[in-house]
Order: sequence, then C-alpha cells, then structure tokens
Amino acid sequence: MGLLSILKKMKKEEREARILVLGLDNAGKTTILKKLSEEDITHIMPTQGFNIKSLVQDGFKLNVWDIGGQKAIRPYWSNYFENTDALVYVIDSSDRRRLEESGHELSELLNEDKLGGIPMLVYANKQDLMHATPADEISEVLGLQGIQDRVWQIQACSAKTGDGLQEGMEWLVQVAKKD
Repeated sequence: MGLLSILKKMKKEEREARILVLGLDNAGKTTILKKLSEEDITHIMPTQGFNIKSLVQDGFKLNVWDIGGQKAIRPYWSNYFENTDALVYVIDSSDRRRLEESGHELSELLNEDKLGGIPMLVYANKQDLMHATPADEISEVLGLQGIQDRVWQIQACSAKTGDGLQEGMEWLVQVAKKD
C-alpha cells in the first residue's frame, strides 16, 4: 500500500447529502440559501427553474437544490425527487392567507413515494415580521404532529436576519449522520 493510499484512508471521509428545498413562491427559499452561503441578499429575483449550491456543514457536503415555487412550476417538482436525502420545506409565516395552500402542497409532497421516509425540516420563515405566525401555530395548522413516517423538525427563522437558519441546518446534519 503506497503512502498516497494510506493518506487517503487517514483523511476524514466527507459525507454528502442531497437536499431539496421546496415551498410556495415568495416563501424565502432562495434568500435562505444565499444567507447560508453568506451571499448578498439585497436583490433576489423569483426563481425561474432552480438554483444549486453546495454547503459544508459539520463535515457534511450538502448539495442543495432550490426549486422555484410558482404554481406553474410546482408540477415539475417531482423531476427532482430522485435520490433526495432530506426535504427542506419553507413557509412564509407572514402570509396567513396562503398557509392553507402551503399546507396542501406539503401534504402532496409527503405522499410522494420517492420522498417516503426522508427527514424533513420545515423553516417557518419571516419570523422577523411583526405579523408572522409562530412556528408552533404553523405546526398545528399543518398538522405536523400527525407525521409518523419520517423524522421532522419545524424551525422558526428569518432569512433576512439569519436567525434560526444555522440551527435548522445543524438538525438536518445530525439526522443525516444517523444514516
């Protein structure tokens, strides 16, 4: 065995996970991704299609797929389900009007065979806004307590300030490490 082989074995193995980020348009998916990447978030346009970013979190390489959430794009979400290790679902906590629509889309996703059993992180985004619905109330409205086929977590956050984003990603990596 050569020196190079020995060094390669000694190098701590970096694990990878494919993360799918979904949610209605204007929920803050791209802003969250850019904030986690420490990029400028002042001029974000609606995602037409998808964005891909690789983040490293606690020795894990997270390949994050941020898919647009406009109604016309949602039927194409299923094209991205294959080989997904975790789902991040983003909710605009300040838009009570669309909470039911967001819950319906989430329910559809949870019934997808290709997403069966994978861990799910729900970001209750825009908590920095005064009229934001608290995460526990969103959990209740969406009936998250009834989910029993996967581990899940709801995390209050603000993509604008960054509050709660790191905690959510740390939870996701801890869950992924158990696999």
